[in-house]
Amino acid sequence: MERYRLNDQSCEPLIEQSVHPVSLLSCPDQMRYLVTYEGKTLSVQDWESGKKTIWHLYQRSGQLKLEWGNTESEQPKVTELMAAVEAAFVYYPNQAKLYFSAPVRQFGELFDSGVMVKTEDGRDVVYVELFWQQARVWLSSSRTQPYPIYPVFTYGRRHPLRPPKPAGTVYRRYITWLGRTLSFRTVDLTTDLVRFNRWMNDPAVAEFWQETGDLAKHRAYLEGIQNDPHVISLIACFDDEPFGYFEIYWAKEDRIAPYYDVDDFDRGWHVLIGEPHLRGKPFVTAWLPSISHYLFLDDDRTQRIVIEPRADNHKMIRNLARCGYALLKEFDFPHKRAMLGMLLRERFFAEQLWVPRSTPPLHSVSLS
Repeated sequence: MERYRLNDQSCEPLIEQSVHPVSLLSCPDQMRYLVTYEGKTLSVQDWESGKKTIWHLYQRSGQLKLEWGNTESEQPKVTELMAAVEAAFVYYPNQAKLYFSAPVRQFGELFDSGVMVKTEDGRDVVYVELFWQQARVWLSSSRTQPYPIYPVFTYGRRHPLRPPKPAGTVYRRYITWLGRTLSFRTVDLTTDLVRFNRWMNDPAVAEFWQETGDLAKHRAYLEGIQNDPHVISLIACFDDEPFGYFEIYWAKEDRIAPYYDVDDFDRGWHVLIGEPHLRGKPFVTAWLPSISHYLFLDDDRTQRIVIEPRADNHKMIRNLARCGYALLKEFDFPHKRAMLGMLLRERFFAEQLWVPRSTPPLHSVSLS
């Protein structure tokens, strides 16, 4: 069964350029902030209360610097600081680090978690590779530590006991070139079954998934996924408008495990894009890196993401390669000749693969 439908679009790696959107949304610790940047002034506004904090963001001698602008007011909140840092790296995606000047002594947690690092000369710096591994900025869960390791067996395969499946929204990221918020949420049979049935019967989807059928068949299909502890079904949305379906899985318990040297925390995914008007390059460059980002954030021990498209699906393979997936080998499943692709955690964060090479026109967002 072929489980990918990417069309002839690409997700290209970062180029050296500075991006200046009018505004963006940031949601650290589920707090919503509207961040705007004009001149050297960065404004972080609480979505609910309208309260603003002011920061100064600028480059000097090739260094990106962020300074606390409210010198006579109360100290910044951690979430306000995180929103300002996210915006700084979005506006300047070619920067590897951000020098920080703000009252952060009370924020020991920032140094403990790697958000902030103290240099040898006593300066406070934020490294982009470390910051984009901060789950609290994009994930909706409140977990404080990885799920403990407890070995179990499933169908003769030894693997760690997996944590309970999440419910609701699991990931949220504002996409500047679309002016929309991309989110992944878990499937709700009550609201998603009819939509899922329509998507599966779309000829463009059926060509690859081969799962056409009636509501009863697709209810049973989704219930089977819900009862399988190694797979999670997700609905992808732009501004809460559903457009696609993902299945993410733990590779150790999956059919792919016998075909490579699988690790306990490797992850993989399948996808279909069900809404034709939300297919195309600007959308692919948003959701493809974001599903990779989510899987790396969901468990810090995940070092690799694997994928197994049909070997003759050249368009999809090319797109994945442009997103950092290495093409390792062809192999034979019982139902298809497949290509094993793999994305390394180190490469994703070191090369900032959440940013496309060419940035489409930017959109603004407002509180109204």
